[in-house]
Amino acid sequence: MTQTATPRTLKEKQRQEREALILQAAEEVLMEKGYHETSIDEIASLVGIAKGTVYLHFARKEDLVIALFERDLEKFLQLVETTIATGLTARAKMEAIMDVLYGSFFSKRFQLLYSLSNSVDLRRIFVEKKGCMRETWERLFARITSLLEEGKAAGEFDTTIPTSVMVSAFFSLLSPKSYDRLMVEGQMPQEEVAKQLGRIYFKGIAAV
Repeated sequence: MTQTATPRTLKEKQRQEREALILQAAEEVLMEKGYHETSIDEIASLVGIAKGTVYLHFARKEDLVIALFERDLEKFLQLVETTIATGLTARAKMEAIMDVLYGSFFSKRFQLLYSLSNSVDLRRIFVEKKGCMRETWERLFARITSLLEEGKAAGEFDTTIPTSVMVSAFFSLLSPKSYDRLMVEGQMPQEEVAKQLGRIYFKGIAAV
């Protein structure tokens, strides 16, 4: 039984490694050219595999985008949990998390997020696939909720504002369409946009 199980395990490992290479290549092309100009042919060529092999892993280009967001969401959750385990104050933890969420993460995914906000088909597919990430999202919302409650208990955040409202505001601060003018047309550095958003958010929920 061991002999029959080993090849399947090796095959699965190879499949996962190939899938990771496809995602890495897709990320590079998507960041350079944007969603609409990205082709499966170019991704396959970058990995050094046949186009049909890419389709064995991801049936559509949209599935590649969803897979990238799923991967990033899991990484972000891990970062949140690591931050929570530090000895920082609740506000300092929230600020560190915001720096990543609206800093490096948003900057990295701006083109994809903007494409998503402007494409009806992409939005529909994202909604369809969101169920696959539901457990991760729930864990993430739970961690942010507990941090805000911790801040309230420590007198850092306004206890008269429902925590659910604070959580919702935290995740809805940054809209790609809203900040396209600032970042693209206005040439405002993404880090500066994140900094100013943080000032608005924390002033709003700070205890008086």
